[in-house]
Amino acid sequence: MPAASTAGRQRNGRRASASRTSERRFCVGGMTMAVAVSSRVETERDIKETLGLVPHFFSRIPDNLLEHEWALFKTLELGETLIPNKYKELIGCAVHSETKCRYCTLFHQEAAKLFGATDEEIQEAVHYAKFTVGWSVYINGMREDYDQFSDELRQISNYLKAKG
Repeated sequence: MPAASTAGRQRNGRRASASRTSERRFCVGGMTMAVAVSSRVETERDIKETLGLVPHFFSRIPDNLLEHEWALFKTLELGETLIPNKYKELIGCAVHSETKCRYCTLFHQEAAKLFGATDEEIQEAVHYAKFTVGWSVYINGMREDYDQFSDELRQISNYLKAKG
């Protein structure tokens, strides 16, 4: 391909894909596999149709990973899975309060609200994270015997089940 046309197809330091689906081949255990791959243009079109725009963080994902990352994002963040979206996002609020990722904390709080969570539910999820992480710090710091802990937990569980 001539240099001028190659330069025209550059995007964020990567070569832009053609706008049609292609086939990617790879070898696994001596077998050649072929997988249909959408182009960056098609994937970004789907992102824009779904979200209203293509967030900048998606534009930095390499062409060969974008379709896969978008499919995971769309399925786990927006799709119906075993855990209802509101609860997944409350889990995200709790987890990222501990990881201290301001991007993820903001994202999951806003997503939780979109899926119907109240400010009070978000606050409780974050407080629960603080509570459970605190116990983890204490139990690990005190070097509690794991087998004894496991046995006592089983006894408590059996007692509460029997109690009804």
